[in-house]
Amino acid sequence: MPPLHSNARCRLYPGSDVARWPVPNEGVSWGSACPQYSPVRYTAPAVSSGPVWADPEIGGFCPKFNALDNAVDRRSHEGTYRVENGYPLNPHGRTGITGRGLLGRWGPNHAADPIITRWKRDSEGRKVLHPGSKNPILQFVSIKRKDCGEWAIPGGMVDPGERVSVTLRREFGEEALNALQKTKEQRETLKQQITELFNSPSFQVYKGYVDDPRNTDNAWMETVAVNYHDASGSSVAQLPLEAGDDAGKVAWVEIDSTLRLYASHARFLEIIARERGAHWE
Repeated sequence: MPPLHSNARCRLYPGSDVARWPVPNEGVSWGSACPQYSPVRYTAPAVSSGPVWADPEIGGFCPKFNALDNAVDRRSHEGTYRVENGYPLNPHGRTGITGRGLLGRWGPNHAADPIITRWKRDSEGRKVLHPGSKNPILQFVSIKRKDCGEWAIPGGMVDPGERVSVTLRREFGEEALNALQKTKEQRETLKQQITELFNSPSFQVYKGYVDDPRNTDNAWMETVAVNYHDASGSSVAQLPLEAGDDAGKVAWVEIDSTLRLYASHARFLEIIARERGAHWE
């Protein structure tokens, strides 16, 4: 039984005044009876207007769910999901809203989250230990999202046909280093600087469903989160951070259990801290 999603049942749908039908904990699972369930249908105007990154409305459009649909991957990291009356069902259950909300794809919307970390060091280059836990303190690159004002891991959507490894590099460059606004020469320099880090040993922190406030009964976020750690402090740790178009601010932030981050991001950081023997609580 997957953990109950809560962000995906937030009262007001993000960026709107649309209120979700209030789903009680015992009514979340599709396997539980909820005869009174009466979800609101909502697809944001930015999606229903038909941008190139969004699917058409289901009807004349019949996507191949649970499969690779041309270049669009409609398979879920969670396994096979149910499809009823032509509509995919959120594998983690009811959300109080149908349609796509702010999400472009019916079914899984795939993202990638590069989690870049370094050790906090003093003026002499020594690791700084937390006075309570006595474990070294990890820092990660965090952005402040423009859409909701919350701090988050810099990440983004996987383009159709794109490898996740490519998405990870692209999103970090665009959101944390503002690569799109650099000159050709500056972009080439940045590419060389981050290549060492992204080619170094990394570990997959998480792969699966994300408890995201944008989720609906028929469209949901999934991600692959990968940690790239600058152990020596000589590669990305020295890069000048600069917020890109989707970020209001960008900064190195200390990792601990008091962090309040977007969606499931704090959970990812806890996994990294424990894996690397860093301070958490």
